[in-house]
Amino acid sequence: MIEEAPWRKEFERNLEKMERKEFVFCSLGEGEKGSPTPYLPRARYCIHRAFWTELPSSNTHNPAPKNPVVYASDMPTFTTDVRMSKTFEIFNTSPYQGQGQKVDQKGSGGGGPCEAVYWAKETMTQWRFKGEAFFLARDFEDEQESEGTRMVKRELGKRMRVVREEGVEEWSWGREVTGHFGNVSPGMRGTFQAPPPGQPVDKPYDDKKLKLGEKIEDLNHPVARENFRVVVIRPDEVESVDLSDPKKSRRQVYKVCTSAVGPNVRCGWRCFLTLKLSFVLTCSSLMLMMDHGRMKSAGLNFPLV
Repeated sequence: MIEEAPWRKEFERNLEKMERKEFVFCSLGEGEKGSPTPYLPRARYCIHRAFWTELPSSNTHNPAPKNPVVYASDMPTFTTDVRMSKTFEIFNTSPYQGQGQKVDQKGSGGGGPCEAVYWAKETMTQWRFKGEAFFLARDFEDEQESEGTRMVKRELGKRMRVVREEGVEEWSWGREVTGHFGNVSPGMRGTFQAPPPGQPVDKPYDDKKLKLGEKIEDLNHPVARENFRVVVIRPDEVESVDLSDPKKSRRQVYKVCTSAVGPNVRCGWRCFLTLKLSFVLTCSSLMLMMDHGRMKSAGLNFPLV
């Protein structure tokens, strides 16, 4: 059991002010032949959907059946297509299923290392999540659990806290995954029926099964659901960098701490360190400051480093 993270409320306040809830998701991909290192960082933009177990009830356009509100967590989620490279990168670097293991495109699993970085320009705050990413498919609805679903339940369950006892037995992993599919627009659902992402445009594909530009209303569409995945980021470290006031800029780092007391294992967050920032900024940070007119208003001259 883990208590609510101390950074949670401030992060949500920042998130609410963001015009677009985008973040950069980074995984580790195999280096090309001749690379000095076996793995290289791979980054792309993703859309924050919700915290795991906390789909927004405000989305009245979501036709999926809802789980009872019995769990909460501090694990951000996004959705993706299993055919995208991030899937293979996360599975191939997973300590739970063995490095180099072939990805089972029909199942849940993963657990490889990742980072997610949010830049809330409205509050001039950067948030960095370091942890592991888990992929959830529709195999939670199968009669017999797979190794992947058991592992995902075990690992994510460590960070799911009960907020209401009544209804816990009714809560379903499969229903939650379907809820995420319903949470995106019909047009977005249709993209999971499209030809494989990154495939050359002149390469033939099965146009009887795969369609471009479709809108999908069926929450159990066989092709779209085969390719649809919910990705849950389980952070072990969260860092916030507040640049809103040059005189009070701070970097705070929070880490998960686990302690075993008798038969019980308790997890908790603690603020590992708080640092006052020096305004010797990188070029990228400087451009962000200039973009919002903060440099001039602060009356500061920043050296480029």
